[in-house]
Amino acid sequence: METRSGTKGVSGMKTMIAVALAICAVMSGYACDSAAQSTTVAARTTIDTTRLMADLRALSADSMEGRRTGTAGGERARRYLDRAFRSTGLAPVGSGFRHRFGDDADASAGGVNFIGRIAGRDTSRVIVLSAHYDHLGIRNGQTYNGADDNASGTAALLEIARHYARVRPAHTILFAAFDAEEQGLRGARAFVAEPPVRRDAIAIDINLDMVSRNGRGELWVAGTRHYPFLRPFVEKLAATAPVTLRIGHDSPGTGSDDWTDASDHGPFHEAKIPFLYFGVEDHPDYHRPTDDADRIEPRFYGHAVETILAALDGIDRDLDRLIPRPAS
Repeated sequence: METRSGTKGVSGMKTMIAVALAICAVMSGYACDSAAQSTTVAARTTIDTTRLMADLRALSADSMEGRRTGTAGGERARRYLDRAFRSTGLAPVGSGFRHRFGDDADASAGGVNFIGRIAGRDTSRVIVLSAHYDHLGIRNGQTYNGADDNASGTAALLEIARHYARVRPAHTILFAAFDAEEQGLRGARAFVAEPPVRRDAIAIDINLDMVSRNGRGELWVAGTRHYPFLRPFVEKLAATAPVTLRIGHDSPGTGSDDWTDASDHGPFHEAKIPFLYFGVEDHPDYHRPTDDADRIEPRFYGHAVETILAALDGIDRDLDRLIPRPAS
């Protein structure tokens, strides 16, 4: 996550959503009618936590040297993503998975986004699932491995891609692993400036940044303050989530407590594309060399990714009702 002027403290303006006991009884992929879709969220799909953690450990290993944009460690992370995007069953977008941006002559000023696609039954609207894969690199001889920030979001993106390679979505999903988030959201800005699909076809960005650890079992979702038509859906999601899903961190005027522009969803919001951002509050290892894989909480992490997948499933199944098509 991009450095801020302060930490992500708990705001009194936030609303806690109590976890209810009712669980949606529909199976993944079950086609509900529109009336049922308006009152339910997709059933939870179990995540392979072992595989999820394997991707996280690989991306946050010392050999990746902190994945700083333009470094040898960053290129190792890119090679890992090359293989992973292929093995998950994603289709390349354009000439391949790698999409360069910035100054090719200056490695530190350029970057590489990875974009993969799974075509839905309806290809006229697109959902973007995003996570940044870069981190801070080596500073003063210490390696900032960025396990939670944001190997966790990138590994979650890969695991969710594997799910949709098996279960075709209703709408096309673009899986975007962005570079240079830590340098001013540059990868996301490049994507939004020159998207690989029509910009008006992008219905929503679902962004993942720091989703793998929280001592209170809390995952936050931001965005409904700006896009209140999404709040009823998110409240229903919270009622069945295997984590405590809290809504907030998107109130203007709250400084660093407002995450509206804190990660790669920011450029989408600036372009008036709705977003939901899933993440945890800062922990003691945030932007420190101690953000390592052994600090991750696998049970919480798996449940967080299951929650995010349920959100994506629900939005995909009922996209036109939740986010009506732009007027032509």
